[in-house]
Amino acid sequence: MAVKVAFAGEAMIEMARQGDDARLGVAGDVYNSAVYLRRLMPEADVRLVTALGDDPYSNRIAKAVVDAGLSEAGLRRVTGATCGLYAIDTDDAGERRFTYWRSVSAARGLFSKESDFDAVADCDVVVLSGITLAIMQDSAREALVSWLTAERGRGGRVAFDSNYRPALWSSRDVAATWCERLWRICDFAFPSVDDEQALFGDASSDAVLKRFIDYGVGGGALKAGSDGAFLLGDVSGQVPTPPVTRVVDTTAAGDSFNAGFLAAALRGAAPEDCARAGHALAGKVIQHRGAILPQGVEIY
Repeated sequence: MAVKVAFAGEAMIEMARQGDDARLGVAGDVYNSAVYLRRLMPEADVRLVTALGDDPYSNRIAKAVVDAGLSEAGLRRVTGATCGLYAIDTDDAGERRFTYWRSVSAARGLFSKESDFDAVADCDVVVLSGITLAIMQDSAREALVSWLTAERGRGGRVAFDSNYRPALWSSRDVAATWCERLWRICDFAFPSVDDEQALFGDASSDAVLKRFIDYGVGGGALKAGSDGAFLLGDVSGQVPTPPVTRVVDTTAAGDSFNAGFLAAALRGAAPEDCARAGHALAGKVIQHRGAILPQGVEIY
């Protein structure tokens, strides 16, 4: 039976600047990971769980979901609502800056309806991020964490990336509280050193690693940019990042690493090989503009 993986969060219209022009696409942290996992695991049932409006751009997102081979089972439409939009500007080194328009996105009501839980109930793995939590209402966050905790008791697994965006949270303390709750029920943890230091004030990657040992996470990797990835869970070690000679746009580097790691893990690969798979995919993604590689670009 094919593995079923649900990615819960927001998909947005992406506007990538190219000189004085812009290219429209569809992206969002868990959406990006879902698309890449589906490409890496065409045999899997991969679905995006989100809420969309009924405007033309929400329709564009729904079409992109289908075109990417993702299941529509998790798409909920909200009459009269719209989707979010963000723009990417990159410097000469490929580092990006984002501008967002998402305050009235339908996805802000995610997990406020029972149907959202129905969409993840039959899945083997549920993947979400700090952005997923940040845009949700407090009551929905509480309901989701309770549901995930119970689901793990039934054999389901949880993957989480804190992907900290300060502007989305009412305070750093609130963000840290919710992220810690997810880390403590996590089977696949994908933190980054920068985010964890910003959230928890850790002095070094070693301090972050110690905290994750205390959390008791099942596996995953601490992403440390050019310093590679530090394995989490029952194994330890540092897996270096292979050099990339031409960095165009670092958008979705972490999202694609998560997908590469998770795809390898779901196929039973050793943790070191999972991290290498994540690095390999991220290294290809950052050589192209935008979050999603064009169809036909080799990702293996």
